[in-house]
Amino acid sequence: MRKLICIICIVCSLNAIAQTSVAGLFPLENSGRLVWNFNAGWRFHPGDVKGAEKVDFNDKSWEIVSTPHTVQLMPAEASGCRNYQGIVWYRKHFRLPKECTGRDITLHFEAIMGKQTIYVNGQKVKEHEGGYLPITIPLSGSVGDDFVIAICADNSDDKTYPPGKKQAQLDFAYHGGIYRDVWLIAKNKVAITDALEENKVAGGGIFVHYATISDKSAEVFVNTEVRNNDSKPHSITIENALSATVLAGSPAGQKTKLKLQAGEARTITQRFLVKNPKLWSPETPYLYHITTCIKEGKQSLDGGITRIGIRSFEFVRTDDAQGRQPGFYLNGKKYHQLVGANRHQDFAYVGNALPNSQQWRDAKRLRDAGFTIIRTAHYPQDPSFMDACDEMGLFIIVATPGWQYWNKEKGWDEKVHENTRNIIRRDRNHPCVLMWEPILNETRYPEDFALKALQITKDEYPYPYRPVAAADVHSAGVAEHYDVVYGWPGDDFASDGLPIGDPKKIKQCIFTREFGELVDDWYAHNNLNRASRSWGERPMLTQALSLYRSTQELFHTTGQFIGGCQWHPFDHQRGYHPDPYWGGIYDAFRQKKTAFDMFEAVLSGFVATESQQTIKPIVTIAHEMTQFSEKDVTIFSNCDSVRLTMYDGEHCWTQPVDKGLVTFKDAWDFFEARNWSYTKKNWQNVKMVAEGIINGKVVCKTEKMPSRRSTKLRLYVDEMGKKLVADGSDFVVVVCEVTDDLGHVRRLDQCQSTGC
Repeated sequence: MRKLICIICIVCSLNAIAQTSVAGLFPLENSGRLVWNFNAGWRFHPGDVKGAEKVDFNDKSWEIVSTPHTVQLMPAEASGCRNYQGIVWYRKHFRLPKECTGRDITLHFEAIMGKQTIYVNGQKVKEHEGGYLPITIPLSGSVGDDFVIAICADNSDDKTYPPGKKQAQLDFAYHGGIYRDVWLIAKNKVAITDALEENKVAGGGIFVHYATISDKSAEVFVNTEVRNNDSKPHSITIENALSATVLAGSPAGQKTKLKLQAGEARTITQRFLVKNPKLWSPETPYLYHITTCIKEGKQSLDGGITRIGIRSFEFVRTDDAQGRQPGFYLNGKKYHQLVGANRHQDFAYVGNALPNSQQWRDAKRLRDAGFTIIRTAHYPQDPSFMDACDEMGLFIIVATPGWQYWNKEKGWDEKVHENTRNIIRRDRNHPCVLMWEPILNETRYPEDFALKALQITKDEYPYPYRPVAAADVHSAGVAEHYDVVYGWPGDDFASDGLPIGDPKKIKQCIFTREFGELVDDWYAHNNLNRASRSWGERPMLTQALSLYRSTQELFHTTGQFIGGCQWHPFDHQRGYHPDPYWGGIYDAFRQKKTAFDMFEAVLSGFVATESQQTIKPIVTIAHEMTQFSEKDVTIFSNCDSVRLTMYDGEHCWTQPVDKGLVTFKDAWDFFEARNWSYTKKNWQNVKMVAEGIINGKVVCKTEKMPSRRSTKLRLYVDEMGKKLVADGSDFVVVVCEVTDDLGHVRRLDQCQSTGC
């Protein structure tokens, strides 16, 4: 049931001003900080090349590419560790823009896969390990000088740094290359520092935190660190303004004057009292803006915008001192179960190299399914994905890189801890961040490692309303010390009956990190919840019903159990198995499967029931009316009941909806439909009409007809409201559907199995 898919890329000029966050800040016009998109114009070569770091190396025959870039385009089905592994080289020739005169210049790489050696004008300037966190390179030189930057990136197996596991044993793929954005940043000598560059505990850059939050008022604190890299002192003013939007209204402002000596860095804290704040939640993801300006007299030296969401949250234990019911409390009220998904960053063909628009679309797709929480699997995600989750109301559990691997060699644990510190410093201002996962997933590790990882989360975020640490309940040191534990529905009941104080009794809130998997055999991977779109209607319905049953288990729990994440919403490649992961509710091109309709109906109905919210009524027919379709007709809906009508009213049934699902037994008979088409000469009435009913009134309606002869091709751009950007890096999926004269998709046409 796949459709013809292709990806279209648009190429553009280099100096586009960033409209996304860069190094944690959204650009502020006339602030004194200059940002250029540095993605276009790289030269690329797979394989090692002697002397490729030298300035005079001849790279004219190399392929010209734009970042985000993958080292090899791979078919969506190319699983089983067939992706490129090894050294690749990137080179770029450039001159600094004239606006850089007198400024400090850096190149900011959001991530490069593997380990890297970076050269500027033939000189080695940095070696870096790890493929998921930013790398910053200072540039020293003058406007008009010729620069050559050369990067040797190696995604080969290497157990000396996390994740460390061999790719042939991975349930995902490392892919390779400069697969996230690159930015050229020019700052004045006096400027806001970068939290990762400064390498200070709970310091550097801008850190927004809170003291008290309620629907009546909220205290917002802004820590701003400024460094003077000049050879002389400067008297400056640090201005922070808090407003709902950058341009609307009169923002509340705070100004602090100070004198910075040459080479000195200082942090100042400014307080804002917000009356009747608009509180951030998945249902109302309201974002405030903090506009930061560093001025000397009337001259703006540096600045940027930090988006924040004001929200309070607490995970109440079973032994709560105030006697409250256990569970997750958001903005002072007990919140319904958090249901979401784990997200790998793979996309068809391009591997990990998704542009910002596709990061945004992925967040939109997940929120459209009704999810309210995303666990990153198993590494920090692209900054633009985090920005999108802030906008759309998706909570995030951010995991440190690692999966089923522990290295006993000295220094390995410290590399894991360093990753965790940098993750927190990068993502601490995002309102979407609910938990940190500072340990290695599904890995045996010593207790002292777990305890230090937990302490790092507290040290790096030493303020109220801090994101908490989560880990598997049975891992060393977790049950006794961690804020939230990973377990399963039923673990909240299983510990009942034990006396208070029994060490086996789980007291924390319990969350399922991965639900929905029914693997019978890890070698064969034959299971109900995995279905390729190409397998057609019945396997995808089986998958949807399997995930339906798993989802229902999340709801029959106590308040101590707070939810879980499905594994995994997008099909993707992996190393250790020749079959791709087909358990997604979208395929690798992000085209929906039947399971999407299930989640959309079930979760929206659940949220409406729990929170008494008005919902958009949904009724979806999970049936294609082909000669191979099931006799039973399955419908997903968040309404009270559904009326199904066939053959212009000859058949009509009304049944109540049970937790998002209703099944009409033996409603479809192919030979009856054939009789209408050929004997009664009335094929137009061979259709199903499903009507959703709430409080006795029809509130939504959908129709389904079998497709007839294939006569047309219909193309559409799957842009989801996000237009292509001519920046050299963007792409969008174009879908081609085979239809009949009336526009019904021909589900059984052989052309649909083709990808390009």
